[in-house]
Amino acid sequence: MKPFDTVTLPSASDLLAPDGSEVRVLCRLSGGGMAHFRLPAGQVSRAVRHRTVEEIWYVLAGVGEMWRGNGAVQAVTKLSPGTCLTIPLGIAFQFRAGTAEPLEAVAITMPPWPGEDEAEFVPGNWDAP
Repeated sequence: MKPFDTVTLPSASDLLAPDGSEVRVLCRLSGGGMAHFRLPAGQVSRAVRHRTVEEIWYVLAGVGEMWRGNGAVQAVTKLSPGTCLTIPLGIAFQFRAGTAEPLEAVAITMPPWPGEDEAEFVPGNWDAP
């Protein structure tokens, strides 16, 4: 086994995230992991809150919006290529893609994604499927 890893972005998604976005798993180390997320044009994710991980997102393509909140403080952030944002532990979030093209981002999850019970569904800012 090599002491390092190299991955090329897969053309097909590896899985669907609990929020409904397509996930392409990239690299992972003991302190965190990276994945590519894609939400089809016009789609709205399900609102979730992570139980144990924090994330940093960087938007690569498309436009949209991200809602984040913890009850007392809530905000909607416009998303476009170059936008970088954080999702600290305990913050609920939901995002939606504009109608013209998919929204694509890479995210670093710290610590690495632990499994399917990580995300809990919460009330969101927009209606989702």
